[in-house]
Amino acid sequence: MCGVCIFAPMREHKTKVRHSGQWGQWLALLLLGMLLVLGGCGGSKKLNQRNGRYYSARDMARMKAAERRRGGSKVKSKASLPAGKSKIVVKRRSGPATIRKDLATVIQTARSFQGTPYRYGGTTRLGMDCSGLLFNSFAAINVQIPRSSNEQAAWGAPVKPQDLQAGDLVFFGASPGSNTITHVGMVTEASPEGVQFIHSSSSLGVVENSLESDYYLSRFIKAVRPVL
Repeated sequence: MCGVCIFAPMREHKTKVRHSGQWGQWLALLLLGMLLVLGGCGGSKKLNQRNGRYYSARDMARMKAAERRRGGSKVKSKASLPAGKSKIVVKRRSGPATIRKDLATVIQTARSFQGTPYRYGGTTRLGMDCSGLLFNSFAAINVQIPRSSNEQAAWGAPVKPQDLQAGDLVFFGASPGSNTITHVGMVTEASPEGVQFIHSSSSLGVVENSLESDYYLSRFIKAVRPVL
């Protein structure tokens, strides 16, 4: 009995030592696995090669965005209309085109009226309406265009929204989804980032706005390119 009593604790001690060693090995493997996982996370940023150099995914995304701005990409903007309908205006597919000298003069003249208050039927710096602004602007190159927005909508060739260029005329309705032209503006800038147009707003006077804004996008009806 005493021999059993003496050696039993020794066997128990050896068993504990053996188990302790196994746990140590498992712990070491666990720590190694965690280090590998953390290392993989830290190096998870994809590296992409270009022109003999490596870039992170973030840098590549920035470069691709810059390329899209330069080269142009098709981008669509949607605005909600009544009865669940939607109208799509597509931005230009390419970068800004070279503006003809005569159209550049027309745009410059229109911009010189910025801040002029709105006045129905007006054609002077004391006040002018939307069609009066374009009437005066084209007069700067000795071109007489129709006086009303409805007549101006027929003065030129129809243009698809994605093909808009500076100098094109854009027409709007009074409410979303309307097909009755009540307002006109002229494109001043067209690029993959968006389309800007100048017009005489009934509330703000002569200003430039983005065609992609919800207000104007939902009221957009058509566009034409003046025949000069």
